[in-house]
Amino acid sequence: MKGKPTCYHCGEACVEEEIQAYDKKFCCVGCKLVYEILAENGLQNYYTLEQQPGIRKNRNKTGDFTYLEDPDVWDQLVDFDDGTNVKITFRVPQIHCSSCLWLLENLYRLNGSIVQSRVNFLSKRVTISFLKSQMTLRQLVELLHSIGYEPEINLAQNKEAKVQKSDRHLYYKLGLAGFVFGNVMLFSFPEYLGMDNPTFQKGFGYLNLILSLPILFYCASDYWRSAWLALRRGSVNIDLPITLGILTLFGRSAYEIIFQVGAGYLDSLAGLVFFLLIGRWFQRVTYLNLDFERDYQSYFPIAVTKKEGHEWRSMLLNKVRVGDELRIRDEELVPVDGIISRGQAVLDYSFVTGENDLVHRSVGDRVFAGGKQKGKSIEIRVS
Repeated sequence: MKGKPTCYHCGEACVEEEIQAYDKKFCCVGCKLVYEILAENGLQNYYTLEQQPGIRKNRNKTGDFTYLEDPDVWDQLVDFDDGTNVKITFRVPQIHCSSCLWLLENLYRLNGSIVQSRVNFLSKRVTISFLKSQMTLRQLVELLHSIGYEPEINLAQNKEAKVQKSDRHLYYKLGLAGFVFGNVMLFSFPEYLGMDNPTFQKGFGYLNLILSLPILFYCASDYWRSAWLALRRGSVNIDLPITLGILTLFGRSAYEIIFQVGAGYLDSLAGLVFFLLIGRWFQRVTYLNLDFERDYQSYFPIAVTKKEGHEWRSMLLNKVRVGDELRIRDEELVPVDGIISRGQAVLDYSFVTGENDLVHRSVGDRVFAGGKQKGKSIEIRVS
């Protein structure tokens, strides 16, 4: 709001209240609390990466996460649990800039129980490893909530499904650029046909100039913004020469049309932005359909050994169901979570944790997908 001071943390106007603390202004107690948490842990660099990068906390939400103490909820959310290390993946819709990425990958500095955190910026997901003996799932979510990055938790959602939300703004820009490109080409026909009628050239020239304004200020806005942010940081990125090219084409074309010294190059400008946006759309579709991060599941076998009656038979992994009996031999990966029904397990979970310490489990103990059996074969019941 005009005339109102802005919050140091989130950048929003201090409309309802203005809190003065640490020589800074905050719009609410939540933003002030997040600043205090970051300052106490030496994470003030968070504010140097972007201008007012913080997410404003929703004060209408109480942050009651007692339901996360339910063991059934734990089983549905946790990706891996060997009794010591726990790995879990959350979708965090608030991730929007490099500051978010930096903060979420420095969670271990906020709480020593967190071993590691990694962010997938495109899918807005963060994978966190923590020590089970020192932190609960509820405490982890409460920590994320306290700094304004409350994860999206939906037990009914299929965890394996990829969230692929279309970027509507990109489609709007692409559609508008295509419309302008086609019409500028149409209105340039006096120049294409070599017509020397000054009235046609002047009239259609001004129409093309007006049509090109949305191309300059809306369709190409992402390139302007990216180039400006790079210059502010004292660096140069690939969008800077693109932006200079767009500005040069428009400036030269405006000069020729206004002073009647030529037809300009607005058709080339519209075509350039249109095809650049097509390239951006293709890049986005490629990123959403290709997963560059291979995890331990990509090494799972195609088939497993399953007990049917008194016999052991090989069958496809995707046909395994809860309650099935599987045999895991030496150097084979455990493909599913289960309970040991026979044998002594000596498991290498380095695929999951990165640690090569062997984990010993006996009959009745639970084992998790991703562990490699070292030693004699074991039998597990799929859970």
